[in-house]
Amino acid sequence: MRRRGSPDEELMTALYTEHYAVLLSFILRYVHDRHRAEDLVQETLLRAWKHIGHLDRDPGRTRSYLLTIARNVVTNAWRAEQRRPHLVADEAAVAAVPSADNVDQLVEGWLVAEALERLSAEHQAVVRAMYYEGQSVADAAQKLSVPEGTVKSRTYYAVRALRTAFEEMGVLR
Repeated sequence: MRRRGSPDEELMTALYTEHYAVLLSFILRYVHDRHRAEDLVQETLLRAWKHIGHLDRDPGRTRSYLLTIARNVVTNAWRAEQRRPHLVADEAAVAAVPSADNVDQLVEGWLVAEALERLSAEHQAVVRAMYYEGQSVADAAQKLSVPEGTVKSRTYYAVRALRTAFEEMGVLR
């Protein structure tokens, strides 16, 4: 025994059986992917169902109403697709895209090198050991043959001298 649906359900079933093929062929003129076109037909019928009260019972007007909805659905899908970025599969085009340059890093390196040259030899040695080579205070003290306290104080004064050198050079952060 089959359950009898509401009048709206029966109308939608009738619309589907009567107009599906016409809607599909209409949409396939614009969308060349059959699966995508079938999805757009479903979207068209879903929109028609949401506004079933606006549907005229005259078959000619119903079809034109559905084709208008289908045109709007296709237009909206096309617009949405245009907003999405497209993947580039051409390796030559990807390789031609300019890469980020390292000019800022080079300038910073030159500024740091210039500021380091303004320090005393002892301060330069401590900065290189602690900051460039990543040594601990104990390792730097052993390498430089000075007590750990001397490494700490030279590091403190070297950093202060670097700040002063940067300020003299006009580098402010």
